[in-house]
Amino acid sequence: MSENNKDLGLKIGLEIHQQLDTNKLFCKCPCIIKDDNPSFKVKRYLRTSASELGKVDAAALYELQKGKYFIYEGYNAVNCLVELDESPPEELNKKALEIALQVSLLLNAKILDQIQFMRKVVIDGSNVSGFQRTALIAVNGYIETSEGKISIPTICLEEEAAKKLEDTTEFRRYNISRLGIPLIEIATGPDVKSAEGAKEAAGKLGMILRSVNGVKRGLGTIRQDINLSIKTHPRVEIKGFQDLRSIPKVVEYEINRQLNSKEKKSEVRKAEPDLTTSFLRPMPGADRMYPETDVPLIKITKELLSKIELPKLLSEKTKDLEELYKLQYDLAKEIVEREINIGHFLNQYRNLDANTIARTIIEIPKEIKSRLNLDINKLTEDNFHDVFELLNENKINKSAILEILADLIKNGKIDLEKYKSVSNSELESEIKKIIEQNKGASFNAIMGEAMKKLKGKGDPKKIVELINKFSK
Repeated sequence: MSENNKDLGLKIGLEIHQQLDTNKLFCKCPCIIKDDNPSFKVKRYLRTSASELGKVDAAALYELQKGKYFIYEGYNAVNCLVELDESPPEELNKKALEIALQVSLLLNAKILDQIQFMRKVVIDGSNVSGFQRTALIAVNGYIETSEGKISIPTICLEEEAAKKLEDTTEFRRYNISRLGIPLIEIATGPDVKSAEGAKEAAGKLGMILRSVNGVKRGLGTIRQDINLSIKTHPRVEIKGFQDLRSIPKVVEYEINRQLNSKEKKSEVRKAEPDLTTSFLRPMPGADRMYPETDVPLIKITKELLSKIELPKLLSEKTKDLEELYKLQYDLAKEIVEREINIGHFLNQYRNLDANTIARTIIEIPKEIKSRLNLDINKLTEDNFHDVFELLNENKINKSAILEILADLIKNGKIDLEKYKSVSNSELESEIKKIIEQNKGASFNAIMGEAMKKLKGKGDPKKIVELINKFSK
């Protein structure tokens, strides 16, 4: 921790919310999020409920006082009466529970003997019923980071909320295709010591989650919230992160906001596109929780836990790939994350090496996009196989890969004559001719002429070697 952070008394905790790719948590509807014309619309008003102690949660009361009604748009293919709160929850999704147990074990947490679903009062309209079903699965976990051990007090399994489409002074409009998707919530303790440490911890938790089969991938399937406090200021929760890269800047801005603010309120704030934060609602408390009587207790037996198989972490797979194929870390990491089977390509194209295959699939398309501004999404798997086949048969040189893939994007075909490899003897003859025609020219000038004539047809390293050899 820097001296500056020590002086501030900075404490940061994370909440990670990860969607699962199974059926929904309490019905058989698929976990597909739709955004086309809805099959039906429903109008509702919501009211709050008191806790077991008869108290009303401050965040729920804040929403209630707005007096809004809610419009829910749903789809027959992915919604049923459970999402509309017209039918009680069905049996708990066993696959979702199994994934939650796997994640808990990977996070070194103690799994509870019995799981009790609770109703968490939420009346901002994001849940048709006015509450979210959530259950504590495990406690007292941890991860290791460069800043030390980060505690994980709770791991929960809960329902995803509806997606807000419109917010006016009179009503809010929601898409409920997302409602009910299983969601794992991981909460860390306030152990993160810096903005960069928050980014690192969130990245490690995301890596562990992506290591498990049945976890959704892609933008919007994982969200990070930050709990932050500094000396003499109460805890503030910041919502709205999807890009880990934004975390350090949001933390920095929020610290500066608190230092320059006369108000010292515990509240929930929203991360804005410019990475500043704005007030969202009061901080919720324990008053919004009460038992869900429609879902029976779930007993977690030793027999059940003994059947849980833990996957290999993506970080371990990346290290294995680095060592096996002598690949750079970033290249190996992306291959693992994109689930590319390098071994399959090596078996099919035995004259190629792993680095050439990996660079062609991962790095060269990025280079085409940045240098040539072409749509790399037009490249198909067959395009890469065509290039690998030509390389394997020594019909083209590796230096031609970028230009060939660019041509495939632009024209959909390969002009082999344009890139056909020349033999070593032909290459030597051409280099001698270029040197003869440019007597007294510098190495760079000769190299420039050689690349104009032989670009994509010969190995640049070989061309350099031959220029040095015949220029003496």
